Amino acid sequence: MTSPVIDPAVPPSGTGCLDCERTGGWWFHLRRCAACGHIGCCDSSPSRHARGHAAATGHPVIRSFEPGESWFWDFAAEQPVDGPPLADPQHHPLDQPAPGPRGRVPADWVSHLH
Repeated sequence: MTSPVIDPAVPPSGTGCLDCERTGGWWFHLRRCAACGHIGCCDSSPSRHARGHAAATGHPVIRSFEPGESWFWDFAAEQPVDGPPLADPQHHPLDQPAPGPRGRVPADWVSHLH
């Protein structure tokens, strides 16, 4: 049985953090909302948009949107959870750098991580 906080049919909202794209920010790693597909940046990123999206929408479960990673995390429970396969694509494009996006990451990016 699928959790109501996970909709496996919803595709991701794009290839980068939706909020960073709107504000001109940058991210370290990307996370995908398992309920609506919103792509946000991870808790190590300067703006932590994935966690902010979860708090604002009540969508607590995210999945990594990084190549080679398929783990889920529940922000409400602060623990990993199991989840079903999600709609493609499973990760950002392989030629997209992490941190990203290309051209907006400061030279001292490591000092900005949480």
